[in-house]
Amino acid sequence: MSGKIVLTKYSADNDALAMEMAPAGFETVMTSAGTPEFFAALADADYLVGYVDGQIREALYKAAPKLKLIQLLNAGYDRADLAAAVKARVPVANNGGANSTAVSEHAILLMLAVSRRLVWQHNNVAAGRWRGNSMPRVYEMRGRTLGIVGLGTIGKKTARLAQAFGMRVIYYDIDRLPEDREDALDVRFRLFGELLRESDIVSLHTPLNPSTAGMIGAAELALMKPSAILVNTARGPVVDEPALHAALSSGKIAGAGLDVFAEEPPKPDNPLLGLDNVVLTAHLAGPTWDSNRTRLRNAFDNVQRVARGEPPLWVIPELD
Repeated sequence: MSGKIVLTKYSADNDALAMEMAPAGFETVMTSAGTPEFFAALADADYLVGYVDGQIREALYKAAPKLKLIQLLNAGYDRADLAAAVKARVPVANNGGANSTAVSEHAILLMLAVSRRLVWQHNNVAAGRWRGNSMPRVYEMRGRTLGIVGLGTIGKKTARLAQAFGMRVIYYDIDRLPEDREDALDVRFRLFGELLRESDIVSLHTPLNPSTAGMIGAAELALMKPSAILVNTARGPVVDEPALHAALSSGKIAGAGLDVFAEEPPKPDNPLLGLDNVVLTAHLAGPTWDSNRTRLRNAFDNVQRVARGEPPLWVIPELD
């Protein structure tokens, strides 16, 4: 096997790992995405690997006439120009669920952190207020109902972890499972409105596309229990942020755990940053050290599949 891989830079540790894992027999060139050096390297490249969904434009395909595969290290591709990708007829593959364990664990982390008011507790202890001025209500997970919106690989792993805490799991997905698979996973389908009404915690695991943008708005939040928690480790624009702020600040729902935002990083005046019933993380659910190795393994395996003349795995649905 042979060919040229253009690999985009990410961070010093990850770049070193990527070069260590790069397959033998290929020329591997590392460069920063979007730079003149990047486009020059693409001129005779066979494979592009990296966090490059934002680079998928007509200009990229014009610069890379030999390209056989674009291999994303990230799961999402909402920044890609899919019309240009369809026209170019070059397969685009995502990371093959490499971050599914990391994201499902992070979703559980946010559920626990909000339920137990973890940040409030930490801030009080760090400030010398052993228990603050009063004890807030904190809740256990056991016996509560988790509603998963989007039962893909991450959603399924989140369900299994939640069940280990003794939670009941319901789900909504446009691709409904047959009953025997529901039995095997111990989950039950609900219509979207039913799920919002029944759930103590709603966890979002959908891609961002025209059908999911803004799917949690004022009307949907109004269906949720006043004691309910919303967790979003999917994409920020799936949630209408002003509607979420209104629901959280008025007590229409109890809390939220957010790893993603409509604008990233959020502006300092984003009102969600000032609420004490919200736990926030910086779109870091997926990139653990473990998942970084897995996504590189999947990426280079896919490159070698294509080099052998085999079809790539994990081609995004719009191009499959």
